[in-house]
Amino acid sequence: MPGVVGSRLSPRLTPALRALLREGAERAEAAGEVDREALTALRTSGLLATAVPTEHGGAGRDAAAVNALVEQIAAVSPSLAIIAFQHFAVSARIADWGTARQQARWLPRLADGTWLAASAWSESGAGAAKQNLSTTAERRTDGTWVLNGSKAFTTGAGVADLYLVLVRTARPDAAPAAGYGAPGQTFFLVGADNPGLVPELGLDLAGMRGSATGLVSLDGAVVADDDRLGPEGQAATVIASVRESGASLGAVSVGTAQAALDLAVAHAHDRGLMDLPAVRHRLVGLATRLEAARAVVERAGARTSADPGLTTLHSKLHATEAAEEICLDVARMLGSAGYRDGARIGRLLADARGVSLMGPTNDLCRELVAVSWTG
Repeated sequence: MPGVVGSRLSPRLTPALRALLREGAERAEAAGEVDREALTALRTSGLLATAVPTEHGGAGRDAAAVNALVEQIAAVSPSLAIIAFQHFAVSARIADWGTARQQARWLPRLADGTWLAASAWSESGAGAAKQNLSTTAERRTDGTWVLNGSKAFTTGAGVADLYLVLVRTARPDAAPAAGYGAPGQTFFLVGADNPGLVPELGLDLAGMRGSATGLVSLDGAVVADDDRLGPEGQAATVIASVRESGASLGAVSVGTAQAALDLAVAHAHDRGLMDLPAVRHRLVGLATRLEAARAVVERAGARTSADPGLTTLHSKLHATEAAEEICLDVARMLGSAGYRDGARIGRLLADARGVSLMGPTNDLCRELVAVSWTG
C-alpha cells in the first residue's frame, strides 16, 4: 500500500500522502469542489481496501481501523475523510449483506480503488430519520426494478462509481416506529454508468466544500433484482446494523479538531506565547477535550461496551460537539489572525459543524438513544 505505513497493526498515512491531501484540501476550498488529484491519490493509496474482507482483495480491518484512518484523513482534509467514510460504509454493508455473487462482483473493485462507493439516502421531505421517502422502486414483470426520485446531500456525487440508494418499494401498513428508516424500504446498488442516474453538484456548502456533496436524480433507472442489497422491504434492519459495526462519523470530528488544535499550538509557538502559563494551560484544556472525544470514538470502534450501537451514537454526539467547541475556542485564540477570509480555522469550524448534520443527525442520535430507554 503506497499511501499507508504500518498497515498490519495500525495503518497510518505516509508523510507524502498526508502532504498531498493537505494541498488538495486547500485547492478544494478555494474552488468549492473536490480536488481530483487528491482524490486520485486516495483511490490509488491502498487505503480504500480497509473495510473489504481479505478474501476479496481487501485488508480485512475492523471498525477501529476504519475510525483511525478516517481521523488521520480528516486531520488534513475533512472533505476527503467524509468521502472515504462513505466508501468504507458501503463496502462493509456489501460484505455483511451481499450475496456471494454481489461480493465477488463489487468488493475487489472497491478494495483496489477502481470503484469509489457513495451513499444516497437523504432526500427533501424525508425527515432526518428517512421515514417519508418519495423515491420509489417498482418491480417489472421481467423481475427488474425501475427507480424514480431524487436524493439530496449525497457525498461523492459525480465522482462515485457505485451508489447505495435507499428507496421505497412498498407502503408500510402502519406508521413507522421510532428509529431510522421504515418498513417497505429497500437498498439497491446503482452504478454511475446507469443512464437513469444523474448526479448534480449544485450545492454551495459552507463547509465540506471538497466532498462533492450534491443531488442524485433517478429518472427511470432500471436495475436488476441482483442489484438489491439485503431483503426486500427490510432496509431498516440493514441501517440498524451500521451503528452496531462501531464505525463512527465522530472520527471525522476528531481529526478536524486535531487540525484546529495543531493550528493553535503553532500559533502560540510563532507568537512566543508558550512562555505564558495561561496560554499553555488553555491549550492543555483543548487537548484534554480532544483526547476525551478520541477515547469514545475508539471505544465505539473496539465494540467493548455492553451496547456497541449506543456507544457509536454517543461517540458521534460527543465528538461532533467537542470538535465545534474546540474549533471555536481556537478561532478565539487566533483573534484577528483567524478572522481573515479563507483562514483555515474558519474552514475547519464550518467542516466541524457539517458533521453534526450528517446522518444520523445529532438530533436523531439523541432520539435513538432516548428510545433505547423506553424499550
